[in-house]
Amino acid sequence: MTPRTLLALLVDRRRLARRDRWTRTELDAHQAEALKKLRAFAVERSPFYRRFHAGMETRRLEELPVLTKRALMESFDELVTDPDVRLADVRAHLASDAAGERFLGRYWVAATAGSTGAPGIFLHDAREWRAVLASYARANDWAHVEAGLTHRLKLAVVSSRTPWHQSAIVGQTLESAFVRTLRIDATQPLERTLAELNEFQPESLVGYASMLRILATEQLDGRLRIRPKAILSASEVLTGDSRARIRRAWGREPFDVYAATEPAGVGSECDRHEGMHLYEDLVVTEVVDDANRPVPVGELGAKVLVTVLFRRTQPLIRYEMSDCVALSARSCSCGRPFALLAGVRGRIEDTIRLPDARGGRVEVRPNVFHAALEQLDVRGWQVVLDKRGIRVLLAGAAPSVDSSDVERAIRAALVETGAVPPPIVVERVVEIPKTAMGKTPLIAIEL
Repeated sequence: MTPRTLLALLVDRRRLARRDRWTRTELDAHQAEALKKLRAFAVERSPFYRRFHAGMETRRLEELPVLTKRALMESFDELVTDPDVRLADVRAHLASDAAGERFLGRYWVAATAGSTGAPGIFLHDAREWRAVLASYARANDWAHVEAGLTHRLKLAVVSSRTPWHQSAIVGQTLESAFVRTLRIDATQPLERTLAELNEFQPESLVGYASMLRILATEQLDGRLRIRPKAILSASEVLTGDSRARIRRAWGREPFDVYAATEPAGVGSECDRHEGMHLYEDLVVTEVVDDANRPVPVGELGAKVLVTVLFRRTQPLIRYEMSDCVALSARSCSCGRPFALLAGVRGRIEDTIRLPDARGGRVEVRPNVFHAALEQLDVRGWQVVLDKRGIRVLLAGAAPSVDSSDVERAIRAALVETGAVPPPIVVERVVEIPKTAMGKTPLIAIEL
């Protein structure tokens, strides 16, 4: 990061910090004005939005059509607002040795892993990328992670080092004289990760929730010996058991961060840990059901629709993400004006569908398995649904963990939902298999 970019980012961070003291009225006014400008820009500069929103210029946001990832990628060249950008060229760039560099010398390019279908590709110019960095910096600020002209931060990020993965690009651009960053590939051998962290001694530790759980276990067992002042969990659901394990390992409450490639930071916890604040000044988040209707506060939605207020190169207006979240009716005692999430339960793709006694289907959400498995004395677990039934993988299970008891607990939990349980097999494994990005998802569907 150049000194000029760093100074601009610090200015952006200070501007976001001032918004913590806004009233709800000020926040609503900002959001309405930013949304108005975004919609006008999209219709003026994007042939896709000119057609997609035709005749709806005066409609409320909730009345506009939903943008899916498939529609975005099929209409990529028309949706982007720079006529020099073509999907074929962007794909060629990502496939080249220059994937970690800026496309056309001015656009950072991040892509999704394609876990919910075909990969999505997302561009950011310099101003937009600073907004992305500032959104992540807000999570650090709320976790009291100091970085800037008067303090050189030692930051360790354990996620993906794939050049087109957003976390890798963020880590690369954050590296500066003021932020010394250790970027660790979550897919590398654990012994190497432990050695690198022990040598580096990070002040701030950021990683996938599943990876932080593993590192917390290693800390408790004495193989990892670090003393981070802040632990930030992102990209996966932070379960209650993982949170408790992290707390035991480092004597600190982890900060849960809700983020995705498309909108960047969506929300995070403050130091009160009363829920995740939505970044409503940056992203409009609608919690909806399968038919895109708003769900009541406190009720788990089937997905979210995000409108990213700072995006101009590739506007995202009511963009569909398959995250299952619920809004909270409470407000945080910290006094910030932002709405709280009551919880994040993962993606709809993590929902297992099983037959019921009447010949229909029952949706079994991940929390059903969390309740049955989180208290086990294991290093990690994973539920795999395949054509044979359900396999429950237990890594590092203590001798006291009885496989028959686990099988009965899972069966009883499924019956409670109304499902007819398929064959269930409990397997003890050395490690939970990782994805290409280094994640160890709690639910894996292999049909």
